Amino acid sequence: MIYIVQAQSQHRPGWEKLWRQNIVSFGAGDMTDDVIDMLWYRILDPDHAMQAWLAVERADGGGAATDRVVGLAHIIVHPHTFSLRNVAYLEDFWVSADQRGLGIGGQMMAALETQVQQQNWARLYWLTAGDNHNAQRLYDRLTDRVDAVLYKIDTV
Repeated sequence: MIYIVQAQSQHRPGWEKLWRQNIVSFGAGDMTDDVIDMLWYRILDPDHAMQAWLAVERADGGGAATDRVVGLAHIIVHPHTFSLRNVAYLEDFWVSADQRGLGIGGQMMAALETQVQQQNWARLYWLTAGDNHNAQRLYDRLTDRVDAVLYKIDTV
């Protein structure tokens, strides 16, 4: 059975395994342990804007020792200029390759939408690469696309 939970300290090994898969896939496999450690610190800090939500596969008779993290979502909650309500940006979204196609991504997105509603945030929004057709198939089932063009200035 899959449960969607907010990350807690005992999830670090499973989260890190998935995170390392994600960063390799997106060309950042050289991310240092210091950066990964700080990311985890931010995730667990209740005063930080970043949160991690995890898809956890719980074996029968489960418990922390038998739980397996199979998906992750990092969101950043921030103020919104058009209202007094916050919004949540979905920064990272990853499902373990051996678990794709089983509905976990949809389950995670539904849980995030529930969180957005419970917290009274105005919206959940995200970007995806134009060639990420697998992710787009999921997202197209969930909501309408927004016609936008992304610009960025990298300083590193």
